[in-house]
Amino acid sequence: MALPEKSVQASSLNSRDTLISISIIGLLFFIFGFVTWINAILIPFFKIAFELNNFESYLVAFAFYIAYLVMSLPAGRLLKKIGFKKGMMCGFWAMGLGALLFVPAGLTRTYPLFLTGLFTIGVGLSILQTAANPYITILGPKERAAQRFSVMGICNKLAGIIAPLLFAAVILRPETDHELFRQVTLMKGEAKEVVLDEIIGRVVLPYAVVALVLLVLGFLVRLSPLPEIDTDHEDETLAVTNAGKKSIFDFPHLVLGALAIFFHVGSQVIAVDSVVSYASQHGMSFLEAKTFPSYTLTATIAGYLLGISFIPKLVSQLTALKICTVLGLVLSVLILFLKGQVDLFGHRTDVSVWLIVLLGFANSMIWAGVWPLALDNLGRFIKTGASLLIMGLCGNAIMPLIYGYFADQFGLREAYLVLVPCYLYLIFYAFYGHSLKHWKPQKYHPYEIHKDL
Repeated sequence: MALPEKSVQASSLNSRDTLISISIIGLLFFIFGFVTWINAILIPFFKIAFELNNFESYLVAFAFYIAYLVMSLPAGRLLKKIGFKKGMMCGFWAMGLGALLFVPAGLTRTYPLFLTGLFTIGVGLSILQTAANPYITILGPKERAAQRFSVMGICNKLAGIIAPLLFAAVILRPETDHELFRQVTLMKGEAKEVVLDEIIGRVVLPYAVVALVLLVLGFLVRLSPLPEIDTDHEDETLAVTNAGKKSIFDFPHLVLGALAIFFHVGSQVIAVDSVVSYASQHGMSFLEAKTFPSYTLTATIAGYLLGISFIPKLVSQLTALKICTVLGLVLSVLILFLKGQVDLFGHRTDVSVWLIVLLGFANSMIWAGVWPLALDNLGRFIKTGASLLIMGLCGNAIMPLIYGYFADQFGLREAYLVLVPCYLYLIFYAFYGHSLKHWKPQKYHPYEIHKDL
C-alpha cells in the first residue's frame, strides 16, 4: 500500500526530532483538553438556560462523546489513506465547523442544534485522538510510554483547569448571576424567555472565536514538521508472531483494553462533570462550585507528576495502573457512605465532594497504563487498534447518561454507585485482562506471560 507522504520508522528519528514531535503532540493534547473540559461548565449552564433535568443536561456529554463510537473506525481508515498530518487537519476543521454551529444555536436558543455542534466537535476530536495517541505510544521506549502519556495528560488537564474557569469568566456575571439564576426559575411567560435568550446568547461570541482558531490550527498542523510515521510495516519477529492475525479482534488484550478505556473515561467524566451539581446540592452557589472541576483536574495532574517521577525507576507502569484502579474503587465506595461537613480551601461542604475531587488522582495513571498495554505488539494493526481504543471513549457519552438517570431516580449521591462496576472491571484488566494474548488456551502453553512494562 502506498503511503500518503514520505514516512519514516519511529526508531529512525533522532532525539531532536522525537522531542519536536512530542512537543507538537503535547500542544494537541492541550487543545483536546481545552475543548473537552468546557463541558463541565456547559452541562450546568445549559441545565439552567434550557430548564433541563439531570438526564437531559447530560445529553451534552452524550452528543459530544458518542461521536467517538461513530467515527473512530472510519478515522482509522482515513488516517491509513491520507496519513496522520492530513487527517489531523481534517479533524481540526471538523471541530471548527462544530464550534461554528454554536452561533446559530445560541441566536435561536435551540438545544438540538447545540447538541449537533457538540457531536461535530466530537467527530473532529476522534480523528485527532486516533492520530495522536499512537504517536505517543511509539515515539520512544515502550517501558516509558506511561511517562510520555503523563506529560500529555498534564497538557490536557492544564487546559482542563484553565478552560472551565476562562469560559465561566466569559459567560457568567458574578455580581448578578446568582440572583438572576434564582429568579429565572420563578419567572413566567415572555419575561422569562427574554432572560433565557440573554443567558444562552452569551456563548455565541466565545465559540465563534474558537471556530476561527480551530480552522487556523488545521492549516498549521498540516505545515508542521511532525513526521509521518510508518506503522504499516513490522519487523521480522513481530511479523511472525502476528502471522495468523487477521483483524484487531484477534488481540484479546486490545479488545479488553478498549472496554477498559470505556469504563475509565466514563468514570473520569462523571467525576469532573457532576461535581458542580453535586457541590451545589450541598449548599454551594453555582458560582462557587464552578471551581471544583479544576480541583479534580489538579488532583489528576498531581498523579501525572508522580508518574513522571517514579515510572519506571521505582514502580512499573503496570503497578501504577493497579494502584490507581484499586484506589478508584475505594473512593467510589466512600463517596456512597461517608458524610459530614468539612472546611477546606475556603469551602464548607460535604466530605464526599472532596472524595470526588480525589477521584481525579485515582484516574491519573489509568489512561497512561492501559494504552501501552493494549497496543503492545500490534504491529501493522496499530492504527486500527488505536481506532478501537478511541471508540472506547464513547464511555464518556453513555456513563454520564446512566449517572444522570440514577441521579433523577435515586439522588446525586446514590448515583455514584455506577462507578463501582467501572473500577471493578479496571481492576480485572490491570491484574489479569491485559495479559491475555489468545481467546482460547493454547495447547501446551495455556498462558502467555506478559512482560511487566
